[in-house]
Amino acid sequence: MKSSFKILTPSLIILVLVHVSLAGADAFDSLTVQREINRKWPMFDCPQCLNKKLLNKKLTVQEQVNTNSSVVGNHKVEKDIDIIVTYTDTSGAIKIRTVKSKDLSASWVWKNPIDDNQSKEDVSKTLKDQPETRFEDSNQHLYSEHADINEQPHKTSSPVHPAKLKRRALRQERRDRRTAELIQVSQKMATQMEEAAIERAKTFDTSVKGRYGIWRKEYESPNSDSMVKLMRDQIIMAKAYASIAKAKNETGIYDSLIKHSKRSQQAIEKATFDSDLGPSAVDRAKEMGHILSLAKDQFYDCIIMARKLRVMLQSTEANVDEVKKKSASLTQLAAKTLPKPLHCLPLVLTTDYFLLSDKDKRIPDKQNLEDPSLYHYAIFSDNVLATSVVVNSTVLHAKDPEKHVFHIVTDKLNFAAMKMWFLVNPPEGSTIEVQNVDDFTWLNASYCPVLRQLESSRMKEYYFKAHQTSSLTAGSDNLKYRNPKYLSMLNHLRFYLPEVYPKLDKILFLDDDIVVQKDLTPLWSVDLQGMVNGAVETCKESFHRFDKYLNFSNPKIADNFDPNACGWAFGMNMFDLKEWKKRDITGIYHGWQNMNEERTLWKLGTLPPGLITFYNLTHPLERNWHVLGLGYDPALNQTEIENAAVVHYNGNYKPWLDLAIGKYKSYWSRYVKFDNPYLQICNINSFMLS
Repeated sequence: MKSSFKILTPSLIILVLVHVSLAGADAFDSLTVQREINRKWPMFDCPQCLNKKLLNKKLTVQEQVNTNSSVVGNHKVEKDIDIIVTYTDTSGAIKIRTVKSKDLSASWVWKNPIDDNQSKEDVSKTLKDQPETRFEDSNQHLYSEHADINEQPHKTSSPVHPAKLKRRALRQERRDRRTAELIQVSQKMATQMEEAAIERAKTFDTSVKGRYGIWRKEYESPNSDSMVKLMRDQIIMAKAYASIAKAKNETGIYDSLIKHSKRSQQAIEKATFDSDLGPSAVDRAKEMGHILSLAKDQFYDCIIMARKLRVMLQSTEANVDEVKKKSASLTQLAAKTLPKPLHCLPLVLTTDYFLLSDKDKRIPDKQNLEDPSLYHYAIFSDNVLATSVVVNSTVLHAKDPEKHVFHIVTDKLNFAAMKMWFLVNPPEGSTIEVQNVDDFTWLNASYCPVLRQLESSRMKEYYFKAHQTSSLTAGSDNLKYRNPKYLSMLNHLRFYLPEVYPKLDKILFLDDDIVVQKDLTPLWSVDLQGMVNGAVETCKESFHRFDKYLNFSNPKIADNFDPNACGWAFGMNMFDLKEWKKRDITGIYHGWQNMNEERTLWKLGTLPPGLITFYNLTHPLERNWHVLGLGYDPALNQTEIENAAVVHYNGNYKPWLDLAIGKYKSYWSRYVKFDNPYLQICNINSFMLS
């Protein structure tokens, strides 16, 4: 029994060693196969191709095992042995699997425990003898190999699969085709852009319109006023340091700063550019720089200097506000006065008119005054020269002047002068009628609310209280209310056109500050679509809408009108007098004037009540019929002015005043007959109005 146990025990030991060796060999063989895969097949192979290659590899290994007749190492296995293998996977978990001995590859070795130590020494010696290898190519992974007696050499490269080559060729073909398409599209777009650029270049207007303010020669150099600015800055700093020096009783440096400030101011005088400065300006600047340097070394304190400059800034702002108020007052004053030569003209005409006989005072062709088939104009003005320009420019551009009739209404003071002018200078072929507004007996305080309000003591105080102020600036806000046009019934007569011309169907209203540049006959053919008033709208974005003219804080205004409704302009308006009478426009006007007796709906003028009276009764005309702004806006489009049928000098800068915008004067003065004897007597010439 003991002997058999002794014989069996070595056998069991050998069997256990075989199991362990087989398990280790299997794991090592799997690692070797994986290394071969990684070395022979690039990393970018697709998963399907990789699985296929792994399968081919396994089949090859199986065939080698079968051909070896179940030979493991140098030992022939007679029976198929089940080998239990224990190993650790990549996640660290312990796994157990069963392997058949016949499934083992030729690399598996049966080891004898006696030879184990000798085998380990040989392996370690082999590893020490192998040199180190650096791997520089990321697509090729070379691993050191264990020396086994039965190990076969591995191949270092393998041919690329045909399917992979085909895929590469298809990808390259798609890239080439897409590149060709993109190049073709790019060339087509470049051609289109070039053609569009050529078309735009054909429409460019290269003509020089003129050189105005900011394009003057002195503005072409960015440093043309550097010395003037430097000297002005020096004067400001000198005043600041002088104030500090005076506070510290440093009279010497104070007197020096004041003296040099005066010298620099005298050197600058009215110069705006360096070219305007005198030869001594540079020396004055150097002297001022020296004294400022001394003052800075002695008095400079950041906090004190900041305080002084802030005080000077506030004082300057107060002075600027004062100057603006004075400028506004003087502008209003200049706008309501006439130059001396223009005041002379009506006096001379009036004198000659009263020297005429009654027969000579009559205007012929009275039969045309009430003919509705003719083209009738209404002009309400007390300015003789301005009215003559309106009539002359209209007749000059009319195709049939004999069909045009002008109805002029003026006040008692200028009636004789106006009539005398057109008796001496009748428009060619046209009919003229001059009337006196005081002859309209129906226009009285009992019928006209505006006239009643103008005659009331409250309104007189409102319009004339500016004279009670002690200074010019104190009454600047009220000075514009004293303009005669707000107190004259000529300004409000436009709301009584059917009463003035009861037998007419249509009439074109013209202000006396407009110039006609085209034939206005087509306006009588415009379909007003049942509206009463035909006018050009003036709203641009948020400008000139109802909320600018009316008080929308008052419920009477807010409940009846849209604050964003587009405004329009008086100056050139076509009125359908039949629709006017049908809709009782004058009655609507009277109703709103009665509600505004306290001036809570609008302040003054005729445009606000006009917007109310003709609300939803105004037909918009095309903009080129009437261009406005020549009396206040120096930046109007020159092309629009030249293409307009009527240009309007609305604003304070009338073309017959010195205030007028220079570049717009010629549109008006070209229709003044400077060779007229009356104009020569009063010294009204082209130099005065140019």
